[in-house]
Amino acid sequence: MTTRYTKEHEWIRLDGDAATVGITDHAQSQLGDVVYVELPEIGKTFAAGAEAAVVESVKAASEVYAPAAGEVVAVNAALAEDPAKVNADAMGEGWFFKLRLADPRQLDALMDEAAYRRFVEEQQ
Repeated sequence: MTTRYTKEHEWIRLDGDAATVGITDHAQSQLGDVVYVELPEIGKTFAAGAEAAVVESVKAASEVYAPAAGEVVAVNAALAEDPAKVNADAMGEGWFFKLRLADPRQLDALMDEAAYRRFVEEQQ
């Protein structure tokens, strides 16, 4: 399972025919305490880069973009009751939604972990 990253601080991890999407540890640390997550509807399709979800924290509200084109096949309903999962485990239990990708090769255009780490360091 390779994880890829976007410049908007989303991560995407392909596992079989579905890809799990969330925000990075860096993004959640910048947001502060997450208080609300608005998830997309199952069955909705997104183009790469389209707004797919919203995350609200005590500091700000922020859009979560689809890192690749696809159809939503699952959402993390646990975030409705416990949005703090995003802060506790952004790269694991704090995932947002799963996409059935239109074309898995889209992930090749995204950053790997080393490139993402360099990108974050350059932004600071």
